[in-house]
Amino acid sequence: MAQTTNIDKTVPDGIHTLWPIITDDDKKQVMECLDSQILTGPYGPQLRGAEIEFAQWVGAKHCLMTNSGTAALHMAVEAAQIGPGDEVILPSFTFLATALAVLHNNAVPVFVDIDPQTFNIDPSKIEAKITDRTKAVIAVHLHGLCADVDPILALCKKHNLLLIEDAAQAHGAMYKGKKAGTLGDMAIFSVQASKNLPCGEGGFFVTNNDALADRANKMRLFGQDASFEDEKFIDLKWPIDRFRGFESIMGGWQYMPGEMPAALTRSQLRRLDAYNDNARRNGKFLSEQLKDVAGLIPPHIPENRETIYHKFRLRLDPAAAGVNVAPTVFRDKVLAALQAEGVECCLWETKPLPVQKYFAEQVGYGRGCPYDCKNRTSPAPKPQPQDYAQAQALLDSSLVLGSHSFPIIAQKLEVMEYYVKAIKKVFAGIKELF
Repeated sequence: MAQTTNIDKTVPDGIHTLWPIITDDDKKQVMECLDSQILTGPYGPQLRGAEIEFAQWVGAKHCLMTNSGTAALHMAVEAAQIGPGDEVILPSFTFLATALAVLHNNAVPVFVDIDPQTFNIDPSKIEAKITDRTKAVIAVHLHGLCADVDPILALCKKHNLLLIEDAAQAHGAMYKGKKAGTLGDMAIFSVQASKNLPCGEGGFFVTNNDALADRANKMRLFGQDASFEDEKFIDLKWPIDRFRGFESIMGGWQYMPGEMPAALTRSQLRRLDAYNDNARRNGKFLSEQLKDVAGLIPPHIPENRETIYHKFRLRLDPAAAGVNVAPTVFRDKVLAALQAEGVECCLWETKPLPVQKYFAEQVGYGRGCPYDCKNRTSPAPKPQPQDYAQAQALLDSSLVLGSHSFPIIAQKLEVMEYYVKAIKKVFAGIKELF
């Protein structure tokens, strides 16, 4: 089969829906912000509104909005008082921000391989990585599917560790009937433009623990003591800085979002459940239609979990497709053929974190803890191939249907029907690509 051209491609031009979807309600909410002339501050009505409404939606006692999901994750690391030389266990396959947030506090990320079916951290491999320096585990709910939290919680309880949920991609994902963000000691979400809940750039830190919330809140704004849970501020109509002093009582950063991102987040939140339903419908349709295509493996969703399909990752098996080539060669040829057919698809990450340049070379491994900290008696163990073997195998042999601009959450079922036709067309003549 010759590679298709734009003339005979399966998916018509102009059929995709751009994400995020901006409605008149979104514009009205942002204009209310501009009309108020309150654009920033810890007591801004849009910020407090977003925090209160997201806390109610997710089911958490405390919620702090931030200027990114990475900032929220750094706040969680700081709230746990994780510092120089401490170790934090996290999966070898995740977005780099998960590990960077640990390094921000001069601590050491310790990588654990993934379950090849769910793409999340493998609980059976965690305990071997726990040392007397371990302070927390970060469970990443990758692509909108919760990690297997119960065995991780059991290990955390046994070893007196905190569990931080990285739910950056998992707004509305469910684990045994509970929402992502309510399963550990703390959780973070991203509301960056590609997420199921988008505002541009922003994030949330959530917890039910009063002390963790208080420390995270201070860290969020220069180490200042700015109380954040008086709901009267949601209707504030006067200058917003008169209710706090400006004394730093601990180290801190400036991780506050502006009022306009908070306003857009509030409006988008009202439609999040409907958007997630659309993503689930599209994901289930694709999985059902593609399950019998030789050489394709749709995402595996365990019975005790409900995904939001933030990303729809297809695993590829060249041998099952009757092709004898390296996984990366097969992956790249299939990707190019699908794109030529008009299918939005991409490679989201190609290297596990332990082999990405910064993490492979950073000073925590073999030369003491990060930044030459002096209170560590032995170096952190350098990651070994078995710490990321499954992650590397997955990334070598998979691709993502959809893209940041055109994810499946935004698309009509008609687009998914065209995708199925295009994919089956490519795989019907797969041997002719090689």
